[in-house]
Amino acid sequence: MQKLLDGIVHFRRSDFDSHKELFQQLSSEQKPHTLFITCSDSRVDPCLITKALPGELFIVRNIANLVPPYREAEEFLSTTAAIEYAVNALEVEQIIVCGHSNCGGCSAALHPEKVSQHLPHTQKWIELSAPVTKRVHEEFSTEQASAKEWIMEQLNVIEQVKHLLSYPYIKTRVQNGKLALSGWYYIIETGEIFIYDKEESAFVLANDL
Repeated sequence: MQKLLDGIVHFRRSDFDSHKELFQQLSSEQKPHTLFITCSDSRVDPCLITKALPGELFIVRNIANLVPPYREAEEFLSTTAAIEYAVNALEVEQIIVCGHSNCGGCSAALHPEKVSQHLPHTQKWIELSAPVTKRVHEEFSTEQASAKEWIMEQLNVIEQVKHLLSYPYIKTRVQNGKLALSGWYYIIETGEIFIYDKEESAFVLANDL
């Protein structure tokens, strides 16, 4: 706790002061240009890896950066509500789904038998990635077990971008050229970020040194 307390003091004395004018502008409204959907993993920091300033990214985080397919319901749908607000209220210009290496959620999807019975809500959540899990198990042999997880992580990103298009208001905006969708894959240990190229059907390194 003390580390966090020291941090908020440093923020007020240093970081806040250097961006005081920006925070004053943001005090009454926000106008982010990007909805950034990523994993809750503590090693992934959207603002750090993109160098975005406050007010630029509307961030949605959950286990394995999943996007539930669109549906109308009377339940409490956190991720769906956040997407709806970002697109329909804030009118973001682009949506990025960012997966990452060594993702515990993707690993759990591949090996559900290893997920603790004390995590029933986690087990239910990762069922959303079932189509990707099925594809990985069917198309990649057991000899490629060491590669299955990073394949799962990348295919999962592509699948979630597809799920975004099941939202009527997103599909309409994309078709009208008012909204762009993008899939990213971040490698924690190298800092590399690969962006999915639809024409190449591959992730392409975007921040080569």
